[in-house]
Amino acid sequence: MAGASLASGAATEVLMPVSEEEAIAAFGDGADIVVVGGGTIVVPETSYRRLRPEKALLLGRAGLAGVSTDGGRVTIGAATPVQELVGMPAPLGPCAANVADLEIRSQGTVGGNICAGEGHEAPRGDLQGAFLALGATARSAANGEIAEEPLEVFLPKRDGRLLLSVSYDEPAAGAYAGLDRPHTHDYTALSVSGARGADGTVRLAATGAGSHGQRLPSAEGGDADAALNDVSPHDDALASAWYRTKVLPVLVRRVLDELKESA
Repeated sequence: MAGASLASGAATEVLMPVSEEEAIAAFGDGADIVVVGGGTIVVPETSYRRLRPEKALLLGRAGLAGVSTDGGRVTIGAATPVQELVGMPAPLGPCAANVADLEIRSQGTVGGNICAGEGHEAPRGDLQGAFLALGATARSAANGEIAEEPLEVFLPKRDGRLLLSVSYDEPAAGAYAGLDRPHTHDYTALSVSGARGADGTVRLAATGAGSHGQRLPSAEGGDADAALNDVSPHDDALASAWYRTKVLPVLVRRVLDELKESA
């Protein structure tokens, strides 16, 4: 269950649980431990010494990968590679396809993407918006206790919990729109996801408009400009806050139009 150092120059105890129960026990209260899914974020961070954890919890053998459907309820394990979501119905499939490139998607995990902290130069956590639009529930653990709660409740405290899986009811329709420009390369500067439930309820969410994915309830009635009431964009290497405020209503309008056309 224990291994050597995680990266060059980092004196880190590596824990490799082989079950969900072992992973929960190893995580404990989350203090002085970093969780590693695919390593696409954590390994570079430790290599550059921006992260210096005492322990690293590797989830690759913990049995937390896989996608299952039961009566219209979809459950995705935290260790599932992002690439496995490509091809799923919108907004999740198109959102996953827009994450980085094939190499990163094949290695990076759903849990790692959802729990990603704010990037130094660009937004992270593309999947947060899609799952928020889907009304997803996060199943997570800390101090040996498992909890299930709405993703919007989980996200602000994700640093202190071990994400085990995320689940949602299949929507009647979904849509996704992202801001893509050549200078952003494989990063998503801004995106909007939308889903319409079987009862006709519309949910919208954005990534790249704040420190993590954010719901856009003010725009769910059809007023795309009202989405600006729900976000707090900032400047980074990909785009300015001003530019994001100009583009966000455009993306929201595209998503709303697509959901309307599918009705």
